[in-house]
Amino acid sequence: MTHTATTPGGPETRPGSAGAVGAGSAAGSWLRRHRGRAAIGAAAAVGLAVVVSTQLAPKGDSLPLSVHNAGPDGARAVSEILARHGVAVNDVESFDDALAALSDRPDATLLLYDRSGFLDRSRLEELAASAGRLVLVTPRLGSLTALDTGISQAGVVPESTALLAPGCGLSGPAAAGTVSGTGGFLYDGGTVCYRPPGSAAGLLAGTDDGGLTVLGSTALLNNGGLDEHGHAALALRTLGSSEDLVWYLPGLGDAAATESTQTLDDLAPDWVAFLGPWLVFVAVLAIVWRGRRLGPLVFEPLPVVVKAVETAEGRARLYQDSHALDRARDNLRAGTLVRLAQALRLGSQATADDVVQAAARHLGRPATDINGLIQERPGTASRLVHWSQELDKLENEVRTR
Repeated sequence: MTHTATTPGGPETRPGSAGAVGAGSAAGSWLRRHRGRAAIGAAAAVGLAVVVSTQLAPKGDSLPLSVHNAGPDGARAVSEILARHGVAVNDVESFDDALAALSDRPDATLLLYDRSGFLDRSRLEELAASAGRLVLVTPRLGSLTALDTGISQAGVVPESTALLAPGCGLSGPAAAGTVSGTGGFLYDGGTVCYRPPGSAAGLLAGTDDGGLTVLGSTALLNNGGLDEHGHAALALRTLGSSEDLVWYLPGLGDAAATESTQTLDDLAPDWVAFLGPWLVFVAVLAIVWRGRRLGPLVFEPLPVVVKAVETAEGRARLYQDSHALDRARDNLRAGTLVRLAQALRLGSQATADDVVQAAARHLGRPATDINGLIQERPGTASRLVHWSQELDKLENEVRTR
């Protein structure tokens, strides 16, 4: 029989336990050495997971009053509340889909929010004839004129009026109570509710037969304002009167195209054909007249003081960059002759030979040596530097003797 050795008072040694401890300590040591990289990797993994989950999550849209928009200006909340109360909300994306949905549901209520005025008169009349009830949200003047229901625009709600009371006999507004009038539009005609003080127009207007209701504010239906005051109750009573609700937000694809597009020539009045060329002729004459008065460009020296050292260094750098050895030699030679003539008091009319002869007599040196030095033509930049140093030495000898 084989016995396992044990240490008195210590744990029993099991096969493989030492290897497990060694692997754990190695992993801990690696994490301690690379804790910075490990933290960056963990953060990157979390960020990647968030991005992937965001991309894979179901998305809505950002259209105002869209039933798929969960933002403050969307209408997902009111659509879900209507669904809980037994109203089937049918979201349609085009004019044809809206007609098809209304033909299958003749008693349905149609919510129409045509904020850009894409629908023309014929399409608006067709929708109104197909719907059991029509609810217009902030309609444009053209839409109201096309429907010819007696309701018209009447301005905006005054900024001083924050809350509006029903003030009418309709059961829906009376049950909902006060609503917010901030940023809303006023309408007149038919039965008017939510009138500001001293105004005959209101935030809500409807026809006497109840077939058309106009709401003057999107805040009565959107997610951001639905939980305020009586907005939710008013939305339920206005949109939930029938079991089916067709929700239609017209888009650019619903705009009716005309048979022939007018050009600029068609839109322009007749007198443009005569006035246009005349204006072009007058403009050309004005350009010629004013252009001749300007005259040529004139260079004007600016009152800027530049140190002589900066000028000399800048010119020397230009000579060096362009490898202008001859130009630099001529400037050095001319400067040396001028300074030697001043030191020997020869006057401004002295020639180069006069300066050479005077310097030779003053120094007691052969004139050929001095003339050879002054007339030398250095071929390299290094020789030019040495030659300039020899000229400077000659000037110092003339001044010191």
